[in-house]
Amino acid sequence: MTARTLYDKLWDSHCVTDLPDGSSLLYIDLHLLHEVTSPQAFSNLRRMGRRPWRADAALATPDHNVPTVLRELGTGGFDDPIARRQVETLERNCRDFEVPLFPLGDLRQGIVHVVGPEQGLTLPGMTVVCGDSHTATHGALAALAHGIGSSEVEHVLATQTLRSRKSKNMAVVVDGPLGDGVVAKDLALHVIGRIGTAGASGHAIEFRGSGVEALSMEARMTLCNMSIEAGARVGLVAYDAVTQAYVEGRPFAPEGAQWVEAKHHWRELHSDAGASFDRVVEVRGGDVAPCVTWGTSPEMVVPVSGRIPHLHEARDEVQRADWSRALAYMDLPAGASVHGTPIDKVFIGSCTNARIEDLRAAARVLRGRRIDPRVKLALAVPGSGLVALQAEHEGLDEVFVAAGFEWRAPGCSMCLGMNADRLQPGERCASTSNRNFEGRQGRGGRTHLMSPAMAAAAAVAGAIVDVREL
Repeated sequence: MTARTLYDKLWDSHCVTDLPDGSSLLYIDLHLLHEVTSPQAFSNLRRMGRRPWRADAALATPDHNVPTVLRELGTGGFDDPIARRQVETLERNCRDFEVPLFPLGDLRQGIVHVVGPEQGLTLPGMTVVCGDSHTATHGALAALAHGIGSSEVEHVLATQTLRSRKSKNMAVVVDGPLGDGVVAKDLALHVIGRIGTAGASGHAIEFRGSGVEALSMEARMTLCNMSIEAGARVGLVAYDAVTQAYVEGRPFAPEGAQWVEAKHHWRELHSDAGASFDRVVEVRGGDVAPCVTWGTSPEMVVPVSGRIPHLHEARDEVQRADWSRALAYMDLPAGASVHGTPIDKVFIGSCTNARIEDLRAAARVLRGRRIDPRVKLALAVPGSGLVALQAEHEGLDEVFVAAGFEWRAPGCSMCLGMNADRLQPGERCASTSNRNFEGRQGRGGRTHLMSPAMAAAAAVAGAIVDVREL
């Protein structure tokens, strides 16, 4: 039998049929929904008199537009009437179509890509879709997961299938452990800096090697989350003992005889020896340093000890023009050191870095310290109500507040400027999110992507610094 990659195995086991145009129809095991990309789908189902094919294979929770303050007031605490309407519409649609919902006020509510794995809804071997590009996060559990558009949300609700085209296979092999103070976020930015934001276009990335095997489950989620920023649609990590330990005992995970049977099946969720990849990128774990973006694309990244490139270093005229525009927007000089760049705000959260391990890492830096007076606002936003509860049980909220941070309620928050948490024009933010496009965190806002510990260090210093100095 031909050796297959993990991606091949997941695809083959869910392919209903191959279609004449070269695409395939895939069966979808889990469909996650939120308030922004689902209204159109439900409206069309209602108009056509259709019902979800398997409502029990879906879960909805509001996250993108929800405010992170005054949550005890429910939608009455929303200043934005559009956001209020979207969340109320989600609640009504889930009620009308009998789709399970974790609403505001439910301890399980949170960022959909935190909630799925946390609840054991996302399981190894599944296909998972959501109307959000960072659905790739779930691939850390050896699941085939990716984002879909609003029309596809309707199609999956109605048929439990998705028309899709198979990607090529790409391996990112990390040899050896990451160094002290270096985490999965740095590894992701390092890879994106090497291959560019289009480097994995048309590919599914499998993260492999001893450096990946040594990562925790939550770190693997961060890595798969940012595979999107490398141009891939899918990020994957093979099933192993780390995956099993993470899944076991979660609310929706199999139990008893089903758990035994599931583990037996999941052991095959890895690439076979001799499986062929269309592209292989090799990384030495010890070569990765804490990374910071300087521009308006995740590929505009340097080690914290590095400098912003000069325009003459660009590979071609297109990149030179991109760099020139980014330097103007970010108000930074070419050739300058990124270390020491002053910041105005700090954001620790998002589907990339709002899990308990992320909050612990930031709190270790902040304990016994205060944020610099130059920092106007510092936000710590847990990824779910359960993450918040665990953090509060450990006293992490007290560490953040004592340092000068605001401890907020779960949601996407300042990641995308779609709610009340956003940058003002010209403000510079140390952010643990995943995108640094122009206006991503608010019109005219300037975003520097980094790890939670690096963001905490920037808050203390009032500028971008190397966390290892602290």
